[in-house]
Amino acid sequence: MELDETPLMLPPPPGSFIDREELIQHVGEFAISQGYVVTIKQSKKEKVVVLGCDRGGVYRDRRKPVDGSSGENSRKRKSGSRLTNCPFELVGKKEDGLWVLTVKNGSHNHEPMRDISEHPSARRFSEKEVMLIKEMTDAGLKPRQILKRLRQTNPELLSTPKHVYNVKAKLRQGNLTVRRLMPLRTNTNVDGNSEPSTSSEPSWKKSYPLRVPNLIGGRFIDSHSSTLIDILNPATQQVIGKVPLSTGEELRAAVFAAKRAFSSWRHTPFKSRQRIMFKIQELVCRDIEKLASIITAEQGKTLKDAFLEVNRGIELVEQACRLKNLQTGEFSLNTRVGIDTYYSHEPLGVCAGICSFNSPAMIPLLMFPIAVTCGNTFILKPSEKSPGACMHLAELAMEAGLPNGVLNVIHGTSDIIGAICDDEIQNVCYIGSNAPGMYVHARSSADKKHPQTNVGAKSYAVVMPDANMDSSIHDLVSAGFGAAVQKCTAISTIIFVGDSKSWEDKLVEHAMSLKVDAGTEPGADIGPVISRQIKERISRVIRRFVDNGARLILDGRNVVVPKYELGNFIGPTILTDVTESMDCYKEEILGPVVLCMQAASLDEAISMINRNKHGNGASIFTSSLSAARKFQNEVLSGQVGVNVAIPVPLPVFTFTGSEASFTGDVKFHGDTGLSFYTRKKTVTIQLKDFSSNKLCSSTFTHDVQPNNSGEAQTLPSMDFPVNDVSLGLHLRDFTNAGGVTVSLPLHHELSSHEDRGMPLPTLNPKDFPSSDGESLLEQSRDIQVNDGISQAITPLDGTHWTLHF
Repeated sequence: MELDETPLMLPPPPGSFIDREELIQHVGEFAISQGYVVTIKQSKKEKVVVLGCDRGGVYRDRRKPVDGSSGENSRKRKSGSRLTNCPFELVGKKEDGLWVLTVKNGSHNHEPMRDISEHPSARRFSEKEVMLIKEMTDAGLKPRQILKRLRQTNPELLSTPKHVYNVKAKLRQGNLTVRRLMPLRTNTNVDGNSEPSTSSEPSWKKSYPLRVPNLIGGRFIDSHSSTLIDILNPATQQVIGKVPLSTGEELRAAVFAAKRAFSSWRHTPFKSRQRIMFKIQELVCRDIEKLASIITAEQGKTLKDAFLEVNRGIELVEQACRLKNLQTGEFSLNTRVGIDTYYSHEPLGVCAGICSFNSPAMIPLLMFPIAVTCGNTFILKPSEKSPGACMHLAELAMEAGLPNGVLNVIHGTSDIIGAICDDEIQNVCYIGSNAPGMYVHARSSADKKHPQTNVGAKSYAVVMPDANMDSSIHDLVSAGFGAAVQKCTAISTIIFVGDSKSWEDKLVEHAMSLKVDAGTEPGADIGPVISRQIKERISRVIRRFVDNGARLILDGRNVVVPKYELGNFIGPTILTDVTESMDCYKEEILGPVVLCMQAASLDEAISMINRNKHGNGASIFTSSLSAARKFQNEVLSGQVGVNVAIPVPLPVFTFTGSEASFTGDVKFHGDTGLSFYTRKKTVTIQLKDFSSNKLCSSTFTHDVQPNNSGEAQTLPSMDFPVNDVSLGLHLRDFTNAGGVTVSLPLHHELSSHEDRGMPLPTLNPKDFPSSDGESLLEQSRDIQVNDGISQAITPLDGTHWTLHF
């Protein structure tokens, strides 16, 4: 099934513009993409311009009715009509030298135009066509001849001779200006080239340094904020881009676009959503080199680590592709007689994700693919330090066929984060450092959202004396210094059980062999950290450890990289004799710094890990199965590895970081990832045909004894309406053992029997045989109770029987 390509008719995002013409052009181009055309309703060139929709409503006849009985010959009025105005209205007002656009009414009262050429504005001539009209007019050609010549070079021209007359009238007045509505039709020139101009890259990527746009309603739109943040290459300090601090109006426009898209996206068949995810996975694989180079340029990782990150993101998209197997609910047949019960997973609505800088591609792919595959729409806020990979992923999502408004991207810092927590968004996912994560969780929870935050990157490794030294050291060095340790799963603390001197010497030897260089250089093992501020913070933390008594056995603070002297480089750093009493031990470092601690036994090492507030992950290196079993059973960290340095499972499993490393109700990916982006709905249904709600009756005649008048007694079958549901109760006569039929009157008829002096029927238990032919009285017997004593049941006579309906 193909996706619905109907435009959403979204209003243009508000913002500020340099002049009036730029505002009108921005509104006009955006409106064309949404299936409507704007027109100027009111204008004061130096103060305000009011824009409205040029298509809307229904035509209303203005002719007055003619009285046919009148003998006078009434003059026939010319048939006229008036277009009922669409309520859509925008206001542009000049304030402090800038033109500010606001949306006064963003709704329409008509359907969008699927083909924009239907609009009369599409019949306007281009500038070259106007000049040709002037030349042909001067040559003495008639309007029809001019139109015929123009159509030879532009067969799709929709103009009529009337339009040529209008142009000629303007030419006589010396007016050669042309209204700039070129997006209304294909960019066909007079030379006969009907192919529109194409480019391998969008226009916003052609500037240098590029200004990163927002993605709102399927369009990449420059923010109208005047505040920009420089994106720096960590190895060279060169400005490679500028990211805006988007305004609150732009966020509200993105939320509005997401809401509009949700109404149709939630009903899109799952197979169609799944196909888009497969296409995104294909496109990410195609552009893996481009994504890796963007990550290296903005974040500083080596190309090797960047490739590993994108590959991890591909696994996350593949997990979204298999959600169909997880989204199947449960069905229970005949929970009660004729009643079935099932539950289903339903999308929530508009969701949001806030990303950190350390994994610019993997973190967005952890969030939006699962969310949109479940039927939600999504608003993504990338890190302002490294937004490039996220924007390229958004381009790939649009290329894969994701409908407009399903994925929106907004840039900003704390103001936008606070607005996301306060806006009409169902849930918020955050991955990053401690302080912002706690803020997001508290503010979102106060607004009755369901936040999901992964913070506190601190993982441990315990090394037992019987561990294989070569393989263990190799894994520890890779996990402790790879990607400049700017990832939440890296090992930051190693606990040696027993003597640690030989292990520390070997660790220093391997760490010194690592090459510190720019991520683009061949053979680089450690790249720069992302910013100068983070480099200075890491240096301060190292100095505090030394001041508190730790011993610095490898110092990487003063490393110098040739050709990249301005880079944010920190070499491998190893601190030993670290104790739990040091305040800096409890902090998150996020740098190529490894802390070495000692423990007398495995029990002490486990206690040290459990006393730390973070529980992201813990690993043990040992050849003893009993030690490995003891460790995995007693350590409190959510992710445990045995002879594995980074115990992060595949996305098919749930991410189980615990303690202060995670706050929220539901965790990432796996089965719980589906639960975070959906709600369960239970449906109980009775599958049977009901009669009409009205009270109806049908009469049946039975073989009964005639009454005094010789007429047979009849008993009606009636439906009793209860709460608009008809209960069909077919009353019947009961035949006793002697073959005599006893007719039971309805409950409401008992009083009428007494009023007419008719005797009420006497009901005897013997008259009601059981299924085996015995009367109720014959069946009455003693029943054994728990204490073995029989309890007699007194037979009932007819006076105790009353029928209630």
